[in-house]
Amino acid sequence: MELIGYIDDIVKSKPLRLVFSNKYDKNYDYKKVKINMVRVKERDFYQVEKFTDKQVFHENIEVEDLAKSIGDMMERFRQLTAISEEYNFDVRISKKGKVFCSKHAQKNDLKIDKSHNKKKNYILQEGMDIPAFVDLGVFNKDGKIINSKYDKYKQINRFIEIIDDEIKNLGDEYSLGGDKVLRILDFGCGKSYLTFVVYYYFVEIKKMNVEITGLDLKEDVIDKCNKVASKYGYDRLKFELGDINGYKFENNVDIVISLHACDTATDYALYNAINWKAKMIFSVPCCQHEINSTIRVDKLSIITRYGLIQERVAALMTDSIRANLLEAMGYKTQLIEFIDFEHSPKNILIRAVRSNISKDKRKKLIDEIEVLREEFSFEQTLYNLLKDRL
Repeated sequence: MELIGYIDDIVKSKPLRLVFSNKYDKNYDYKKVKINMVRVKERDFYQVEKFTDKQVFHENIEVEDLAKSIGDMMERFRQLTAISEEYNFDVRISKKGKVFCSKHAQKNDLKIDKSHNKKKNYILQEGMDIPAFVDLGVFNKDGKIINSKYDKYKQINRFIEIIDDEIKNLGDEYSLGGDKVLRILDFGCGKSYLTFVVYYYFVEIKKMNVEITGLDLKEDVIDKCNKVASKYGYDRLKFELGDINGYKFENNVDIVISLHACDTATDYALYNAINWKAKMIFSVPCCQHEINSTIRVDKLSIITRYGLIQERVAALMTDSIRANLLEAMGYKTQLIEFIDFEHSPKNILIRAVRSNISKDKRKKLIDEIEVLREEFSFEQTLYNLLKDRL
């Protein structure tokens, strides 16, 4: 039987554990790989553990992707041991490429890993009537999570949790039916599924009196989003055509959201939020090209010698400068890991809440930026927009 036949036989047995060892691909970073079946809320998937000498890296794969993963691993390892409830499999590839496989019937006490099955108290729970989740394909029509969208479900909940941590501090002054309105502006809203989810959170869960405006450059997107808001009956949610740079808003803005606004668009979003004295800012930057394209350095040329390193260092510098500038302008600021790095390298969220700052701390924050600029000789838009006020 060819290797593909062995793999098919293993997959059909619904293995609970697989261990790959005896690596022969010298360019592969991991010396051993384990795959365990995991069950979370009646949903089965496989968790992959990849071992180096000092670290373990994890990723999840769907049950239907197991065969491909086994095939990929057997291109790097000579040996596989797989255990199901009824069988033990041993697969070995000789140095000449010959495949040997044995299969033994054996009742095993090994069970599906349920250690991850502690109920996570998500704010947006399975079974809730969240229209945007159905349209996005996260929930089916019965309100059940679609397996392949489980990571997206967690990511959206993570964003809502980050907002929820701060909203608790507002008290009851914006309760639904009251006179006070919490005004929220979402810059670069795109197709706006998250904007609809944010609206659902504030109105349906928190019972707060809000008005949310989504802003984007694409007329067809804005038109579609307004139609969807009307379909959902979200009468306090509207979408407008406009550019982040120079956008004029008639009322006070309490919360500014900016998700994946590309490059300097994030700077203009933060700049507007500062000018409006927004109470809170939630921003996930994207594509930080500006510093990367203008950076000049002599003493630390090791950073610019390798393009990938320069790109990542420049991106981290960009967000560090933004955070310092927000602090200097009177915002308590945190940089938070939004989602796991394995899903996207654009995983930093800036959370800024209007506060007070001492003159000494403000000077220290600005001095730190100046030292960095002196060393690397770069341009940065938010700094340039605010420099006359620093």
